[in-house]
Amino acid sequence: MAHKTVQFIIGRILTDEELREKFLVAPVETLLAFRDSGLDLTDAEIDALTNTDPELWRSGAGWIDSRLQRCCLKTRQRHRRDKVRPS
Repeated sequence: MAHKTVQFIIGRILTDEELREKFLVAPVETLLAFRDSGLDLTDAEIDALTNTDPELWRSGAGWIDSRLQRCCLKTRQRHRRDKVRPS
């Protein structure tokens, strides 16, 4: 097991909003894409990451200072439109 790879992926999921959304919808496919890109990621690590409680990924990002977050502008624009809609 390459813990540096797992740590890198956990950090990316927690700090990259777009990747986190993709991972929550299709976790195995997202992790396989990391492996296909050359990262050393075993089947056991993929299984462990996909079996982690999804709430960690959702709420954990909120515990990290926003200056370390990579946000998705599409999501931000969509949230703004939702808030501005007239009644």
